[in-house]
Amino acid sequence: MSDHALAAFIGQFIRSKRMEQNMTQAQLAKDAGISRSTLVLLEKGETASLGTLLQVLRMLNQLHVLSVFEITPVVSPLLLVKEEMKKRQRVRTKPSSQKPQTDW
Repeated sequence: MSDHALAAFIGQFIRSKRMEQNMTQAQLAKDAGISRSTLVLLEKGETASLGTLLQVLRMLNQLHVLSVFEITPVVSPLLLVKEEMKKRQRVRTKPSSQKPQTDW
């Protein structure tokens, strides 16, 4: 997918979410703190800054779409086995240094 096609896809997404929420371009732009013309450009798939995109997504309650960028650590199965082997297998107590007192 080309950059232009991807920008158009994002613009369509924003427009559809705005319309689902019955918001005008002017309302969304005001809430997001951007100009209406900037929102029009964004919806048309023209270039817009990442900050603008984030502001618009936030106002549409759509920031969750960015969760696909979350990095989850991958743990090797071999490393898991090694860590399991390091766990203690027994409990060992030290002999008491005081001798028990007897009546003898």
